[in-house]
Amino acid sequence: MRGLRKGVLGVALAAAVVMGAGGTAGAVGPVVGPARAEEPSAGVEAEGGSEADLAHHGHVSLWDGRVGVWLVSENLGPTDVAEATVRLAFSVPMAGGFDLPPACLWSSDRVVSCRTGELKATGGVGELALDLRTAGRPDELTVDITTAWRDGVADRNPRNDRHRVLVLATGDPYVF
Repeated sequence: MRGLRKGVLGVALAAAVVMGAGGTAGAVGPVVGPARAEEPSAGVEAEGGSEADLAHHGHVSLWDGRVGVWLVSENLGPTDVAEATVRLAFSVPMAGGFDLPPACLWSSDRVVSCRTGELKATGGVGELALDLRTAGRPDELTVDITTAWRDGVADRNPRNDRHRVLVLATGDPYVF
């Protein structure tokens, strides 16, 4: 009975993750330009002194070899960001052959990189939902969420855009 409840919770969560992104597992909002893997060095002044404060929050769930990710990226300002790239690095390999939203690409069998689209200062928000499968059925995994690129804008507060989440295969949402 407990396994059935976990399975139903997992399916409900997967549906919620997909529905939360407007009916598909794609990014919401404008998507501009290619995803990039470069990251400006911490503490280095950006061109023209532009500064923004990107933040990523959401939750990750793992059940029966499936991973659901719901991610909200926002810009707390003071400068608009034309686009940014968020990287999700998993501690276990993901199964290939599954489509990603148009804003995302596989960087390796453990890393997905996704564009956020434009993030206006003080409130620009981008949403992303992913429904992935692991190569096996792990009891747990970790996922590292980081800003990989931010359009040349400095971020002096990277603590709110870098997270490491331990996710147990319970179907429960682990919030970051």
